[in-house]
Amino acid sequence: MKVLAEGEGERLAWMHPDEARKWMRDNKKRALIDRRMSIGEAVRRFTKDGDYFAMGGFGHVRVSMNAIYEMIRQGRRSLIMAGKTSVHDVDILIGGGVVDRIDCAYAHGHELRGLSPCGRRATESGRVKIVGELSNAAFQWRFKAAAMGLPWYPTRVMMGTDTFRYSSAMIVEDPFTGSPITLLPACYPDFAFIHVHRCDRYGNCQIDGTTIEDVDLARAAKRLIITTEELVEDEVITSEPGRTVIPHFIVDAVVESPYCSHPGNMPGLYYSDEAHMAEWLRISRSDEGVKEYMDRYVYGVENFEEYLGLIGGKDRMEYLARLERLEVPLDAPWSRRGK
Repeated sequence: MKVLAEGEGERLAWMHPDEARKWMRDNKKRALIDRRMSIGEAVRRFTKDGDYFAMGGFGHVRVSMNAIYEMIRQGRRSLIMAGKTSVHDVDILIGGGVVDRIDCAYAHGHELRGLSPCGRRATESGRVKIVGELSNAAFQWRFKAAAMGLPWYPTRVMMGTDTFRYSSAMIVEDPFTGSPITLLPACYPDFAFIHVHRCDRYGNCQIDGTTIEDVDLARAAKRLIITTEELVEDEVITSEPGRTVIPHFIVDAVVESPYCSHPGNMPGLYYSDEAHMAEWLRISRSDEGVKEYMDRYVYGVENFEEYLGLIGGKDRMEYLARLERLEVPLDAPWSRRGK
């Protein structure tokens, strides 16, 4: 193919598809084995400093916050994050000193809640660097290329934009039509965390509602850690085999973690905790405030269960569950509480 243009971004997490296939064959356990473990063990075994990683979910929806807090507590450093639709997750990871580079499609904006003081401050100071840019769709298609065992994915996006200029993509002459077409390099994260509604001990997962790009991400990641709201018996999964969107043979660890997406939303189970997010956005306007937040909600607790107790425990989560079911108004007293 004739190369017409190349982006200036770093080509991160790319592998020759044959090398990736060999790595998966040599390192993935395909048997029906019990993959349950604690979040602490999963982070110790499957993450390391300098890794390129991705979080499942979307924005504030279905994010594995338990994993994020644990990476901060274990002192992970110099990680590169796939900022596909990263909002609260990347913000907290930056505040905790875990992430220093972002391969970015979307970050630092909490949508209607406002912009991120913590992430913006870190990026503007140079402490955190944007090492590549993509559109949201382009990032998903990078995972799809990896999931399909392809070196790249062809698209008709980003041409003629600064997004392409700062990306790791190429524009080539399509051999079929002679027209320009964008090639997106495959993306194989060193690890990924994906939070699901339920799974069995082997790692067969069900997700209620939209799966976003997680079906492809799960197959692209070299190591996949599942956090789940509920651990169910094998029969629950096998009774509806068509609902298994992530199969056991690509999973490395299963961590049962109810309410794991807090303060984010878990579709059908609990609404986002707007008061807690407002507290973070307010307190993170200074480095001292970020430290105060981390000392209280991350370092000041031993595990996620203690964190949940600190934010209001079962009463708070039941309120958010009722809010998700539209059983209480959004402006009820609980929604305005800062803790």
